[in-house]
Amino acid sequence: MFGCIMVGRYQNLKKVTKCGISPRLLVDFGKSLLKAVVKAYRLAKQRTLSGKTRPRNKETTMSELMLDVGQANELKMAFRREGPWTNEEIKMLCERKGFLTSIHEVLLGRAEIKQMEHLVDLESAPFIPEDWKVESHTKGGKVQFNPNMVDLYLSDEQKKGSIQCNDLRKKLETKNPYNANLLDFYLAHPELIPESWKGKYVFFWGTIYRNAGGFLYVRYLYWDGDRWDWYYCWLDNDWGSDCPSAVLGK
Repeated sequence: MFGCIMVGRYQNLKKVTKCGISPRLLVDFGKSLLKAVVKAYRLAKQRTLSGKTRPRNKETTMSELMLDVGQANELKMAFRREGPWTNEEIKMLCERKGFLTSIHEVLLGRAEIKQMEHLVDLESAPFIPEDWKVESHTKGGKVQFNPNMVDLYLSDEQKKGSIQCNDLRKKLETKNPYNANLLDFYLAHPELIPESWKGKYVFFWGTIYRNAGGFLYVRYLYWDGDRWDWYYCWLDNDWGSDCPSAVLGK
């Protein structure tokens, strides 16, 4: 028979939750998780009976299912290990009806988690900043996004110091640089941008712009300390080791 978990006092939880996660959120998440486990256990128990279904025990209520201190600490360590998790995200786990049941199905091998598929439109006309126009735009069709589709290219000159714009553009002719549509795709889906790109200025040479003054520019993606954003660079500049180009992955 499924036993009830011993109650751990809330005051004790304060001593073990020092990672910034609210103790009450850990308790609520544990209740939701245990509810899914109990439901699955009862269904499995009923199926093993010899052609009979045992009546549901109405005396057992979820108010009797509580986390003890040890299990709350296990959850805390798991959130830290698999994070970063926020209090808001843990609260979402607790409140989204049926979500933990789905997670339990995955745990038992009866379901699977699939990554969302994203289509990148490299064929359409690019975003054009005010008073600019497109000088050149290399189209690339519509492709299914995957993390390996992009490499960051640095010329030998960049690795040692810097390279002039015209020399870099010649080297990029055989590297299949991505256009600015991919930059804007990343800004719409910042969760897909690799953490390793922080501290770099990633250029998208497949689209070249001309501003109202007649100067040529290329846009780049960068981390401003709080969020991902874009800016631009005049083509008469030199490109150093922190200015890789987004090109077709191998």
